Amino acid sequence: MTTFVDSTLKEIDDRLRELGDEVSRLEAARAALVGNGRAPAGGRTRRSTAGASAAPAVPEQTSAGRRPGRGRRAGTRATQALELVEKQPGITIPELAKEMEIEPNYLYRVMPKLESDGQVRRDGQGWHPVS
Repeated sequence: MTTFVDSTLKEIDDRLRELGDEVSRLEAARAALVGNGRAPAGGRTRRSTAGASAAPAVPEQTSAGRRPGRGRRAGTRATQALELVEKQPGITIPELAKEMEIEPNYLYRVMPKLESDGQVRRDGQGWHPVS
């Protein structure tokens, strides 16, 4: 069962990465069509077809790949989770979430990524440092 869950999570993560790449390409194409990368005021583009509803504007991304206005540092939660795993080997995702005061669903993405990076390993429901 664990193998099924792990492979399914990996497939989902892979697909999300593919979709993220496609979103970036579409945003770049849209910005090129609109000109200078900015949509007209009100967040809508003008269309010549009467009665057609305009698509909502998609926020631009910064050169770092993040949308503006999000002041997050990359990997902060992953680093915090890794530190907790090192301090408490065998800690579970719900326990990590409680310690970090966040929702556990975020960690169900972060921990497999740390595992694929070779920083932690999973044993049953618990997580252990690799080193």
